[in-house]
Amino acid sequence: MERIASLALVAAFLVPLQSARAESPAADKATGSKTVTVFAAASLKNALDEAAAAFKKKTGDEVTISYAASMPLAKQIESGAPADIFISADTASAEYLSSRGLLKEGTQKNLLGNSLVLIAPKIAGVKKVALEKGALLAALGDGGRMAIGEPASVPAGKYAKAAFTSLGVWEALEPRFAFTENVRAALTFVARDEAPLGVVYQTDANSDSKVVVVATFPASSHPPIVYPIALTASSTSKSAVDLLAFLESSAAAHFFTKQGFAILRH
Repeated sequence: MERIASLALVAAFLVPLQSARAESPAADKATGSKTVTVFAAASLKNALDEAAAAFKKKTGDEVTISYAASMPLAKQIESGAPADIFISADTASAEYLSSRGLLKEGTQKNLLGNSLVLIAPKIAGVKKVALEKGALLAALGDGGRMAIGEPASVPAGKYAKAAFTSLGVWEALEPRFAFTENVRAALTFVARDEAPLGVVYQTDANSDSKVVVVATFPASSHPPIVYPIALTASSTSKSAVDLLAFLESSAAAHFFTKQGFAILRH
């Protein structure tokens, strides 16, 4: 399958994005601060960065966050990468770790919900696209491709495949997909007008003024979009326990809801 990703973009998204730089051990010792390491789905970046900053202001503890697609992050944890908290954009990635004893028992909860949307570059002037074969192909044009996450590893891509299959258009569209390393890469292609259409979460679309939502996928067309959160089994950090409690609290809820996430009550 052809891909439209440039080498620079692929490199940028293959390496987990860091939202906060960890202090050196010497600095930690001097200030008394502690560092919590979080592995999180790429779609959480805007909201989680703000929540982490609020937690640091409240406690003085540093939060280092690595963002990428959920399953690659889970595989990194399985391979021994140090992480205190894992937040995925699907239950499958969390269950992958849980079934291997890599998440701390009793800490896994479904934190957030989301919705799946079709986006177009704002500059293109497209207002609405029907989720039908003819309309989708027409919106793509002669050579345009639709940016979506790789279904085998990216939850947003998995949801997109389920939705298009449910709508009966997956086979017709499959030759026109450009698969990306995570959902934020798909967003970037559309925002840069390098792809006429893309499939992302509503929260991703809300984070970039250069894209517009042209269709919303029916919730019934794909599995529920759920973000589980848990401590990793290897974490011994009291600060991680505190951060987990903070992210699950009403004090942090507005960071997520203003981005468009739904808070899931336990």
